[in-house]
Amino acid sequence: MAGFDALQRVQESFALQGAMQTLGAQITHLAAGAVDIGFDWAPGLTQQHGFIHAGMLSAALDSACGYAGFSLMPEGAGVLTIEFKINLLAPTQGQRFRCEGRVLKPGRTIVVTEGRAYAIDNGQEKLCATMQCTLMAVHGREGIAGK
Repeated sequence: MAGFDALQRVQESFALQGAMQTLGAQITHLAAGAVDIGFDWAPGLTQQHGFIHAGMLSAALDSACGYAGFSLMPEGAGVLTIEFKINLLAPTQGQRFRCEGRVLKPGRTIVVTEGRAYAIDNGQEKLCATMQCTLMAVHGREGIAGK
């Protein structure tokens, strides 16, 4: 089970992510094997119809899944996404968005996670996407391990 140090490493690593800064995203829930990331609607994140662009939503879901896996890694290990599949279920319309990442199967080398994204519109949450994400644990690789 991840302790305080692992959760602290998640926070520190998240702070280094320029992509999440671009989204204006924050970690809104953090526990061993579970991370939620939230961000607000902004015009620079939309596609031509005013919905959050699928690429932006994918990035947030990928990070939520990745940090859920990272929260279970031993000190000195990092994670990289090696595959994900996203199902876009509804337009991402709302004032705020919440992306959940949950570990389904932890492993020493491969970690399988699941993500769900919700659009929050006038206080109502609507499931707008799901993700299956596979992560690879990285040990002893300069620039990756521990971040």
